[in-house]
Amino acid sequence: MPRPVPPLARRLVTGALAGVLALTLLGAVGGSEAATPVAAKAKKLNVVTPGDFTGYGFDQCQAPSQARMDRWLQSSPFLAVGIYIDGDSRACRDQKYLDATWVSTQLARGWRLLPITLGPQASCQPRFPRYKDDVKISPKANSKGAYATALKQGRTQASESVDAAKALGIAAGSTLWYDLEGFDLANTRCRESALSFLSGWTQQIRALGYVSGVYSSAGSGIKALDDARVNRPTTYTLPDQIWIARWDGVANTRTSYIRNDGWTPNARVKQYQGGHDETWGGITINIDRNFLDVGRGSIAARETYCGGVPVRSTGYLVLRPRTATTTPPADQVKVLQCLLQRQGVYTGKIHGRYNKRTLAAVNAWQTAHGLGVRAAWSRKAWMTLFSAGETPVLKYGSSGSAVRRLQRALSVAAVGSIAAEVRANGVFGSTTDKALRAWQKKVGVEVSGVAGTETWPAIQRGLR
Repeated sequence: MPRPVPPLARRLVTGALAGVLALTLLGAVGGSEAATPVAAKAKKLNVVTPGDFTGYGFDQCQAPSQARMDRWLQSSPFLAVGIYIDGDSRACRDQKYLDATWVSTQLARGWRLLPITLGPQASCQPRFPRYKDDVKISPKANSKGAYATALKQGRTQASESVDAAKALGIAAGSTLWYDLEGFDLANTRCRESALSFLSGWTQQIRALGYVSGVYSSAGSGIKALDDARVNRPTTYTLPDQIWIARWDGVANTRTSYIRNDGWTPNARVKQYQGGHDETWGGITINIDRNFLDVGRGSIAARETYCGGVPVRSTGYLVLRPRTATTTPPADQVKVLQCLLQRQGVYTGKIHGRYNKRTLAAVNAWQTAHGLGVRAAWSRKAWMTLFSAGETPVLKYGSSGSAVRRLQRALSVAAVGSIAAEVRANGVFGSTTDKALRAWQKKVGVEVSGVAGTETWPAIQRGLR
């Protein structure tokens, strides 16, 4: 997982120095005392991470610059990023960009963060210690056969990692990940001491208000945890979530190395591709690829409209005033009235009749959005109304009301049969991704599967 770089000074986030570093990070916002309250407020607003999420992520030894993060947010499929926040044995001890401002900025823009610690490693891991001042997990057992020293090491590391997380503004309730690199599973002392260390890590992480996660190779650390779960369920304290390193190229959270019932549902991450270059938005970064399914997975709360008006997902028609032979469907006119009311255009009752007041609101919307004033409410007009509002970056794994607006707009864009399959459930999944890509291709927008700064304006103009 880590990539070597020249070692630098020993990290500062330990014991009594944690508070000093926290003040330094807070001051980094503007380099003045006046900036400190701003950074403190940003920390308080930080959401739990990664929270409820099912989608794609990447990790890299060095946290990328803000410019790179912004380009990848707009162009890449990723919405989660692993960052190395602590640990004497991590390759990138010096993080050029990673500070409290970086963390709060990514969270505010929608990124899910995976804070990683790479500290003491298994006693039989041949690549460690990496430096002169990092240690390995003690393989010594006491007279009772317990690995008390390893357990204590795990608790100590957890406390240091929580200090580092707090200094960066990572909120309590977030998952902190311990990176235990692969080791010889057949080496009993090595395996059992590593499990004891992870047990101590989990105990202390939980005690300090965070969620315990462990990253390791499928065939060593993860298998050892799963075997302990099944065969010795009371011997060790097991992590809340696992991050499986299994480079099989399959974007899911499964592996044949462990049983299917462990850490399911929604408590797994899989690193399914190792270090390689990827280019998005003209920016190339060497990364590992991951697929996440954590918390409750990507979910969206139910929404109600205008006191209970049903706003369906698909099947919206061109609406016209009533004639001697035709009457516009009342349920769709109610949706039109409801949404125009929410936009502050319609002030009448929601009764489902396409009357003069409704037509006046329709014409006002048409005028404001350059649609051409006419009696008919078109599919293009539906797109502009459904998509109206804030324009956050959305991609696979996103969820919430903005996703519903995007889904409804795509459902009336009539891009092949896939448009009819879109459901406004508020979760950006594979069907929404396909529909968005098909629409992007048809209207000449970059085919990325991302609703960003190029896609939203086109959708809100009703291009189809």
